[in-house]
Amino acid sequence: MKRLTFRGQEGDPVPAQVRDQASLQVSGYEGRRGQGPLPDLEVTWDLECLWHSFGVNRAMKSRLVWLLLCCIWGSTWLFIKLGLEDLPPLTFAGIRFLIASAILFGIIAVRRFPLPRRRSDWLLLAITGILAFSLNYGLLFWGEQYISSGLAALLQATIPAFGLIIAHFYLPAEQMTPAKIFGVVMGIAGVGVIFSNQLSVAGPRALAGSAALVLSSVFVAYSNVLVKARGKGLHPAILSAGQMFFGLIPLFVVGIPLEGNPLNFRWTPMALLALFYLAIVGSVIAFLLYYWLMRKMDVTKTMLIALVTPVIAVTLGMLVLREKLHWRTLIGGAMIICGISLIVLYRAKNEAKIVSTS
Repeated sequence: MKRLTFRGQEGDPVPAQVRDQASLQVSGYEGRRGQGPLPDLEVTWDLECLWHSFGVNRAMKSRLVWLLLCCIWGSTWLFIKLGLEDLPPLTFAGIRFLIASAILFGIIAVRRFPLPRRRSDWLLLAITGILAFSLNYGLLFWGEQYISSGLAALLQATIPAFGLIIAHFYLPAEQMTPAKIFGVVMGIAGVGVIFSNQLSVAGPRALAGSAALVLSSVFVAYSNVLVKARGKGLHPAILSAGQMFFGLIPLFVVGIPLEGNPLNFRWTPMALLALFYLAIVGSVIAFLLYYWLMRKMDVTKTMLIALVTPVIAVTLGMLVLREKLHWRTLIGGAMIICGISLIVLYRAKNEAKIVSTS
């Protein structure tokens, strides 16, 4: 069988042969969708040509992917909450990343990305995997049992604030400035406002759940700084899959003895939907879209996703789960978003300057 591959550039039309064959390649992954009038010819084309065939220009498709990412990451908090109604937190998180890492490793094998050869790279994957997936998601899933999905998203929005403090000691270019310090103080003050009523209004478990979300933010912020400082040579797919693999092991080691055999869990249709949505859409698809977007959109706009995600999470929680937020939670959440926006926009401005000068 002959194989012809069409790789369209911006502005190129989709070849007639490709349309007739109805076989496509999106970001390098081929999928046959029926036999066309040329049964002896396999024809593929990539995402750029596919977008153009629908009349979508480059700026528009970047905006669409940006909006889709905001919706995906904003909705994951809702699906975590829905899954926790039937599944225990630690094993639930572990199975999510088992599925996601298996898919990512499959992509790595198909694309033939080279695995790390240095022991230091594997050690980095193990350490950051435990920080970003075992500790971060273990605390996140456990804590969201006792607080609303919207509040959980607001508390994890503090990641850039903690990352800024930690980065000061690891990254020479990430020095503290008055604007950054003000953003950190405002974000932490917002957390304090939220905590001030958790014990009296929602009880000790809600306070513990809120504390778990803040602590999880510290762990993932530390992981992000370590990756930025020492993991620049790792391919993003290798990084994510490796972190998930090392991170899911402690989740199972701790979760299964405490929570029981996963085969005996209450596998309702909603539990399965939540699990596969989080694994496939919330992890794999979101990862692929994010790294595509990083190559197509400027730094400032990609970093704004961190500010939009909590707003979507709060809105979905109120509409779907009928969650109610106390006025102190709303004020504290607004303070967190304002503080983080100062940090994110300042950092994005500096990175944009670095890119333009280089």
